[in-house]
Amino acid sequence: MMTRGATRMTRTVLGHMGPRYFSTAIFRNDAGTGVMSSAAGFMHGVPANPSEKAVVTWVRHFPVMGSRSASSMALNDKQHDKKAENGSAAATGGGDGGDEKSVVSYWGVQPSKVTKEDGTEWKWNCFRPWETYKADLSIDLTKHHAPTTFLDKFAYWTVKSLRYPTDIFFQRRYGCRAMMLETVAAVPGMVGGMLLHCKSLRRFEQSGGWIKTLLEEAENERMHLMTFMEVAKPNWYERALVFAVQGVFFNAYFVTYLLSPKLAHRIVGYLEEEAIHSYTEFLKELDKGNIENVPAPAIAIDYWRLPKDSTLRDVVLVVRADEAHHRDVNHFASDIHYQGQQLKDSPAPIGYH
Repeated sequence: MMTRGATRMTRTVLGHMGPRYFSTAIFRNDAGTGVMSSAAGFMHGVPANPSEKAVVTWVRHFPVMGSRSASSMALNDKQHDKKAENGSAAATGGGDGGDEKSVVSYWGVQPSKVTKEDGTEWKWNCFRPWETYKADLSIDLTKHHAPTTFLDKFAYWTVKSLRYPTDIFFQRRYGCRAMMLETVAAVPGMVGGMLLHCKSLRRFEQSGGWIKTLLEEAENERMHLMTFMEVAKPNWYERALVFAVQGVFFNAYFVTYLLSPKLAHRIVGYLEEEAIHSYTEFLKELDKGNIENVPAPAIAIDYWRLPKDSTLRDVVLVVRADEAHHRDVNHFASDIHYQGQQLKDSPAPIGYH
């Protein structure tokens, strides 16, 4: 805010200099002297007298009407152009990388350059070679946890009730069905890992590796989604449905895990059993020829270390095996709670996809 004195002085300056100058001229440094001069020239071609130069100097050092100082507003044109050129060169990595842009880090953080075993460039930023693996296809797909207690039956019929609207909406469109399934399946591991992480911090205790296991599960499910995004292109209403379902499911599972972790893990165990069933039906449709067995996406080949000539059927096989492993992990976690123990008391199956 200006004082009254500053306001009166501003009016005096404008009243004295207004008739002499042409509109709103900016001020800039003269190239060798550093003295401020008018950029637009004078209306009558009369140079500024010493008193006017003093006023200009005052304006330079003392901002008027809350604006920036004249020195910061009016950069020298050459300096401004030079900075623009330097900024453009920095954005493009100095021009050596052609059209490829790179981020210049003030903090010295540089992205790592990773190559494959054969020396070729690794093109995925969402995962690295040491995070890849070969799926265990020998896992028993028929295993089922028979519900006996009230919570088990509640979890089982809750999951069964969620299957009916899914069947009605997607019907035989198993590509989009898998995409929707993975947007939901990637939530429980993240929620459970987050809550265990906070619990470990509050109680100053280790987690037995379960934080890493659950976050690993969430990341694996997310990679399933990244894979099926290359196969099934979702429509706008399917994307909208993802927002709605994820918003409801995340909060519902969050509250459920706070109230009863054994119920939460049991629900996920039954969800994974339904996922196995869905991918089995997916495979049947592929074998019948109702769904085209297209080549496997490149991201799936690298993530599961599949042969170069793999197809969509091979991808569904490894994804189904992952879901079976997640089924076992969550039923195992629920059993630990049912036996009156904490997860930290039993070593977590890290790496058991």
